[in-house]
Amino acid sequence: MLYGIKFVASYLLGTDVAGRNLMVYPDDTFITSYPRSGNTWARFLIANLLHPDRPVTFANIESLIPDATVVSSKTIKRVPRPRLIKSHEYFDPRYPRVIYLVRDPRDVALSLYHARRKYRSIEDSYPLERFVSEHFLPGDLDLSWSEHVSSWLATRLHHPAFLLVRYEDLLQDAARELRRIALFLGVTAHDETLAQAVERSTAQRLRDLEKVEHERWLGVRGTRADVPFIGEATAGRWKQTLPESSVALIESSWGRLMNTLGYETSTAPVANTRVITG
Repeated sequence: MLYGIKFVASYLLGTDVAGRNLMVYPDDTFITSYPRSGNTWARFLIANLLHPDRPVTFANIESLIPDATVVSSKTIKRVPRPRLIKSHEYFDPRYPRVIYLVRDPRDVALSLYHARRKYRSIEDSYPLERFVSEHFLPGDLDLSWSEHVSSWLATRLHHPAFLLVRYEDLLQDAARELRRIALFLGVTAHDETLAQAVERSTAQRLRDLEKVEHERWLGVRGTRADVPFIGEATAGRWKQTLPESSVALIESSWGRLMNTLGYETSTAPVANTRVITG
């Protein structure tokens, strides 16, 4: 009873976080991923594509493509339909259309480690190897990377209202992948508009924006300004940074799924694995 009263009060005051409790409409599209898989970058790419005549910044991104993990239910409800919404939720059958971002879990582990430092969840001295074994692999964000990815692929892969986008493919050719996203959204995308959206969404530009708008962005307000949220947009950094024992642990746990998604493992690939392409 008390929880129900608090829930209603927080909703009415706009102090709740929408999360999994948001109201879903049939014309919604969700940009979904496990954390640190390129969701923020994709959100800027799409926002810059859809709004070529206005600057897209951290100060207004929540009004264009709101993040359900930081904004209130009332805020999302006020966004004009059809809505694009950022989410980190595992499979939710209510989501009518989904753009799902996936990234090599070895790079996700590194990125998430530094994000935890930014949010003061761990100290700078916290061993990376311990973070991987005690936090990342077990899935202390409700689900592990493997469980999150599998929850969507097992239920929606090859469904016409589901688009799989690999972070690494965005790095290789952002314009090509953004064109795929535009087609999925039913949006006309000319070469010039695509090129402009990509240029306005580079990692360096977003890092520069973050420095200026750090306290204006709900996603990082109050966190450590000396640790950037926006990374350097690279793939394969785990090869130089992740301890060998951590690499072996991730690959032994999730190697089959990684191979299926086209991520080569440093150990022998799992036999009889069919590669999934976007």
